[in-house]
Parts: sequence; structure tokens; C-alpha cells
Amino acid sequence: MGFKRREYLNGSRIFGCARCGTHLTTIDSMVSRQFNGQHGRAYLFNTVVNIECGEPSDRTMTTGLHTVRDIQCVKCGIILGWKYDRAYEESQQYKEGKFILERNLLKDVEP
Repeated sequence: MGFKRREYLNGSRIFGCARCGTHLTTIDSMVSRQFNGQHGRAYLFNTVVNIECGEPSDRTMTTGLHTVRDIQCVKCGIILGWKYDRAYEESQQYKEGKFILERNLLKDVEP
């Protein structure tokens, strides 16, 4: 396992990993603040960088069955949330390909 190159973001508000500060996404990529994760409030984003995705697994959530992958920080390895691969309910398919990040595991970082 070698050095992993990290991407640095620019924008009016940048969210980073609360543990190590690695850039993850920007406010411009946020889709919704109306989500709950395993640790409380969570946000839905279109794009997230500097992560590694785990293996897909089916999970029953409050909105139905989804195929998701845990996502972790590429630098420190903390699990930050998950990526939606598939939503089985038609009304939930807008989530496919998007990311949930747990609010308690994020912090504002400088560009």
C-alpha cells in the first residue's frame, strides 16, 4: 500500500474529515440536509473525493431496501458514511450514485 494522492478543493465552504482534515466535498455538491445516519444528522452529496468505497451490501433503511457501500477517508480510514449504488423503491432512485456523509464526522476546512 503506497502513498495515495489527495485532491484539494476550492469553494465557499469545504467539508473535510473531522479526524484528519482531508478535503471531501463542497457546499455546492450538497443535495439535502434532511438525512439521518448512524451517528445523527447526515447530508446527501452529489460528489465526494478522497474516499475509498467498501464492498456493496443490501441494507434495509427507513426509506426501503438499498444497495450501499461504506465510504472511508483515504488518509485516516474512518468510516464517514455510505454511497448509494441502488435504490429498489422507484421514489428513492434519485439517491443512486450519491453519498451520505455523517455531520458529526465532518468539519469545515480551509481551501
